[in-house]
Amino acid sequence: MVLLALFTAIALTIFVLESLVPPPLPIPGVKLGLANVITLILLCCMRPSDALTVLLLRILLGSIFTGQMVSFSYSLAGGVLCFLVMWGLLKLLNRRFIPLVSIFGALAHNIGQIMIAILMTSTPGVIAYLPILMISGAATGLFTGFCAQVANHYVKKIFILPNASDL
Repeated sequence: MVLLALFTAIALTIFVLESLVPPPLPIPGVKLGLANVITLILLCCMRPSDALTVLLLRILLGSIFTGQMVSFSYSLAGGVLCFLVMWGLLKLLNRRFIPLVSIFGALAHNIGQIMIAILMTSTPGVIAYLPILMISGAATGLFTGFCAQVANHYVKKIFILPNASDL
């Protein structure tokens, strides 16, 4: 439980700090998503339920701390869909190709956000924004995937983490 609290604090800190930095592109909704590095590390090193717990806590607390409760449903839909895709791909690929898994996770996140936007606004035309989000999602997913791959190597050395396949 202490490790999950630590990883939640790390993910939340990254999320809040990233919300204070101007977006890399002047396009609404485009951000690096660096807190996803923590989700990827946990999916590789711990149980999927642990990764999901940290993700859900980060989304809830991040929305509260940044004062962006309006974006909670967008973050939740995108985050859960991203988690499911990454979990499935990591199982399928035997925890290899983390950058590729991260790309597909980022694309799933964007699809989840667009689906919620369509539901909340009753405006199917929002889907026209999807190609821009997919291009930026692929680029940011690749970056966060490489970050997760490097961090994963060091996290395993620092912490004695149970491998999800051993549990």
